Amino acid sequence: MAETLDSKAAPKALEMIRPNTKESQAQNLASNSPRSEWRSFCCRLGRAGRPEHPLNWSDKKKGLNIAILSLLSIVTPLGSSMFAPGIPLIMKEFHDDSSITATFLLSIYVLGFALGPLLVAPMSELYGRRYLYTFGNILFTVFTIGTALSNSIGMLLAFRLFMGLSGVVPLTIGSGSIADMMPPEKRGRAVSIWALGPLLGPCVGPVAGGYLIRAAGWRWVFWLISILAGTFIPVSILGSRETYPPALLESKASRLRKKTQNKEIRSRLEQKTPMSEKLRLAAIRPIKLLVATPVVTLNALYIAISYGILYLLVATFTFVYCRKNDAVNYGQQLTPYIPYGIYTEHYGFDEGSSGLSFLPAGIGMVIGVIGFGQLTDLIVKRTKARGLEHKPEDRLKPIMTVPCALALPFGLFLYGWTVQNGTHWIVPMFGVMVMCIGLMGTMYAASVTAALTILRSLLGALLPLSGLEMYEALGLGWGNSLLGFIALSLVPILCHFISSYMKISFRPRRCTVRNILDFFRSR
Repeated sequence: MAETLDSKAAPKALEMIRPNTKESQAQNLASNSPRSEWRSFCCRLGRAGRPEHPLNWSDKKKGLNIAILSLLSIVTPLGSSMFAPGIPLIMKEFHDDSSITATFLLSIYVLGFALGPLLVAPMSELYGRRYLYTFGNILFTVFTIGTALSNSIGMLLAFRLFMGLSGVVPLTIGSGSIADMMPPEKRGRAVSIWALGPLLGPCVGPVAGGYLIRAAGWRWVFWLISILAGTFIPVSILGSRETYPPALLESKASRLRKKTQNKEIRSRLEQKTPMSEKLRLAAIRPIKLLVATPVVTLNALYIAISYGILYLLVATFTFVYCRKNDAVNYGQQLTPYIPYGIYTEHYGFDEGSSGLSFLPAGIGMVIGVIGFGQLTDLIVKRTKARGLEHKPEDRLKPIMTVPCALALPFGLFLYGWTVQNGTHWIVPMFGVMVMCIGLMGTMYAASVTAALTILRSLLGALLPLSGLEMYEALGLGWGNSLLGFIALSLVPILCHFISSYMKISFRPRRCTVRNILDFFRSR
C-alpha cells in the first residue's frame, strides 16, 4: 500500500490526481485505506505571485541570467568566421588547392548548427536547460582545443563540425530560456539583447582575428576562443539558474519527497518519454512542418536562401578587399586554389584591415534586430491595449517584411557593382549593411516558423560551396546580381503569402506543386 501524505505537512503546491487506468482503480477498491484511492501525487510549480516561477523572478535575477546567456551566445559564433582572414594561410600550410575545401572550412561549422538542434531540443526536455548550457560549453572548449592542435585538413574539418554541434546549444534553447522568464510584451527587447551575441560574434570576430592572425598565426584564433569559452564555464555553473518549468518541477518534487518521506510525490517530468522516441519526434517535427503547408515551406525557403547568401558573401570578403600580393604569409605567392577573378586590386587591405570589412554586416544586423525587437514589442502592447489576443503570426505583417525583402536585393546590387567598378570602399560596405538590415527584418519576422533553423543552416552551409567558382565565372557584378535577382523573384511570392496568412488553413497538406497552384487559384 502506498505511503500516505500527512495533510498538515503537505504543501499547497501538491495536488492529488485520481488514477485513470482500470487496473489502478481495481487496486484502490481492494485496499483497506481510504487514502489509497489517491495513488499518485503531482507537484505543480506556483503560478502568478509565486517567486519560484521564472516569470516572477526579480529584474536583477532575470538580467543576470540573460547576461550569462548572451556571453555564452557570443563565444560560440566567434568560431564560425573569426579565422576567415587566415583561410589562405591554412590552405597553404596543409598544401590543399581545393576552393570547395576553402569554403567548407567556414560552412561546415554552420552544418553543425543545422544538425545540433535535432539532439539539443529533446535533451532540453529531459534534463532542462541549465545543464545543457554548461555541458555544451565544456564540449565546445574541448573541440576548439582540438581544432587548434589539428595537423591535417581532415582533422580540422572534423573538429570544426564538432564545434558547431556543441556550440549551437545556447543558440537553440536561448530564446526558450528568455520566453520562460519574460512576458510577451517584454520578450522582444530581451531577445534583441540576447541576439546581439550571435550577430556580433561572426562580424566582430574577423576584425580581431585578422590582426591576431597577422601577429601570431591562425591557430591562436582557436586558442583565444577556447580560453574565452573555458572562462565562462565557472560563470555558467555559479551564476545561471534553471528556467525550464518542468525541470524546476522535478527539483521541487525531489525536495518534497525528502521532506515528507513520501516516495509517490512526482512531477510531470518523471513521466518520461524514451529518449529514442523524443529524438524521433524532434527529427520528424520540423520536416512535417515544412511539408504541411505551402506558406511555411516557401517562407522558410526564402529565409534559408537569404541566410545562404549572407554566408556566401562572408566567405568572399577577405578575397574582395585583401591585397593580392599579400594575401598569404605577408607577401608570398598565393596557393593555386585562390580564384584570381575575385580579387579586385582596388582596395589593398592587409590581413588585419581585411577583417574590418565584416563590420558593416554586424552593424546592419544590430540595427535590424534591435529595431524589429522594439517594433514587435510595440505591436504586442497595442494589440493588448485594443483587447485583442496577440498571435505569433502578427510578426509577419507586410509593413515589416516587405521593405526588408526589398532591401536584400538592393544591397546585393549595390555591393556587387561598386566593388566590380572599384568605387570607394564605403559604398559597397554600405550595401552590405543595407542587405543585413533587410535580412534581419525578414528573419526576425519569420521566427514563428520553428523549422526555419534547420533549413537555413543547411543552405548556409551548402550554398557557399559553389560561391567562389560562381564569382570567378561571372565576376563580382553579375555574380551578386544573380543572387539579387533570385532574392527579388521571391519577394512577390512572400508578399502574397503574408497578405493571405490569416486566411490559410493549417490542416496538414502535402506541399506539392498542385497544392501550391490550388492555393494561388483560391485567392
